[in-house]
Parts: sequence; C-alpha cells; structure tokens
Amino acid sequence: MNPYYNKDSLVYHNGAIVKALGTSTQLYSQTLHYGNGIFEGIRAYKTTFGTKIFKARAHYKRLKKGAEVMDIPFNYSVEELIKITYELLKQNNYEDAYIRPLITTGADMSLKTSDESVLTIQCWKWGKYMGDKLLRVKTSKFQRPNPKSCYVDAKVTGHYINSILSANEAKKAGYDEALLLDMNENVAESSGANVFMQKGNILITPKVGHIMPGITRKVVVDLCKEEGIKVEERDFRLQELKTADSAFFTGTAAEVVGLKSLDDYQFPLDWNKSLGKKLMHLYKQEVLCERKELVKV
Repeated sequence: MNPYYNKDSLVYHNGAIVKALGTSTQLYSQTLHYGNGIFEGIRAYKTTFGTKIFKARAHYKRLKKGAEVMDIPFNYSVEELIKITYELLKQNNYEDAYIRPLITTGADMSLKTSDESVLTIQCWKWGKYMGDKLLRVKTSKFQRPNPKSCYVDAKVTGHYINSILSANEAKKAGYDEALLLDMNENVAESSGANVFMQKGNILITPKVGHIMPGITRKVVVDLCKEEGIKVEERDFRLQELKTADSAFFTGTAAEVVGLKSLDDYQFPLDWNKSLGKKLMHLYKQEVLCERKELVKV
C-alpha cells in the first residue's frame, strides 16, 4: 500500500484539484532531467482553533524566493497558495497532515530555465520523519554544497541528491541519520534538518550562510528568546560538537528530535533533563496553538 496516496487522494495540479492517481508530469521537464524545481515541506496541525497550517506564509515566501533565484516563472501570491492549501486539506478530509508544494518546469532540454512552470501541492498523513527515539548519527564523508556553487538557502529539488547520498551512507553503516560538514570543515546540518548542541545552559547552532536557514530552526531560536535560553549562532568544528552535553535536530518533517550519539561519542546529559527536550515540548505547544491565543501563519 502506498503511504502517500490512494485511489481517493486529491492533489492541486496545474490550476485544479484533481485525483492523484492519473495525474501526469512533463517527461521533458528540466525538473526531471536537471533537478531545476522548487519544493517546500509544511505541516498542518489539528488544534482547538481548527486545522492550522504552521508558518504557512514563511514557507510560501521561501517557495516563491526559490523560484525567483532559479528564474522559474511563478505568479501565485502567498495568499492564493494558503487558500488553495486549506481547500486541498478540506477536500482530503485532513485535519493534520504533511504538505508538499512542488514547482516543476516545462519541457525544455536546454540549460536556460524554461519559461513555463506547473504548481502541484500534495498532502498526506506523515508522522515525525526521524521518529521519536534518540538518534545514532554518523559524520558523513559528503559535504554540504559550496554556497558559491548554488543557492544553498533555496529548496531546489536537485540539491537533495546530497541529502540522499549522506542518508544512504549513514543507514548502510547502521546509523539513523547523517551529519554533514561544510566546505570549511565546520558542522553544517543533517541530511534534512538543522542541528543544535547544548553546552552547559547555552545552545549553539551553525550560523546561516552555508546551511539551510530552516523555519523550524528560527522558531526554536525565537522560543529560546522567550524562555531566556541563550543561543549562539556561530561556526564550530566536529570536535567541539563531540564535547557537547546534548544535541538535537530541528526541521518541519522531523520537528525536534534528540541525538543519542555521534560516531563513537555518546551525549552524556539525560535527554529528559536537556534544553532540547524542553524545546521539543514548547515547539509542540506552539504548533498546536497552546502557547498563544492567536496563531501566526
């Protein structure tokens, strides 16, 4: 059984909500051949206020920015995208779901961006991407892309070959997830999430520039400000991470998930006593609209 769609699943595709089964894609698309497409990962949660798409505006602004930097024509407004997505959730009878908008390009085998694009929005039931258990992590032999080679802060489909390579490497070696360094040998991120480490009562996370500036990452930093938790955004080496008391990953699909170990280093602080566990709880309250009377989208 396919975990993402069935005979009744609906998607938004090329201007209409249609059955997922039978929906076709352009075989000569630059997205298929060269990886020139843009996507987002978004979550909707069932709250006491009804279904709420978490940080919808931030995600769709980033989607539009990705299309802009890759010169892909895309004329939807953020408000239109949000409206379409709520309608799609409603027609699929989803109160809680993962949402995947995808911009694909038209038929063009040249290396100049196609002057056509198609928007597809899919949604499905999906638990925490990395699960709930503490993760055993392996340092990858692969590096995050050089920011002078591409736009590392855009969710371009082709960039995620890097993520697949590192995740495959880690899992073949018996680990749960990979950690990648950047071109300067500083800690960057996992195959699909940002990383934080705890040293004493301080959290440290890689600064933007060589990483994906994750929306969940920003929410966690904002929660720390509200809670009086000091956060340093700076470069650090693998060796420093291997002296941390605790560590965790953040991402829309993963939410907040703790690390058990990195290579042969075991994080010594009890996860239940860590700042990461506290932030996991606060993040869940945030997405369920339990911390504020009004939810910001």
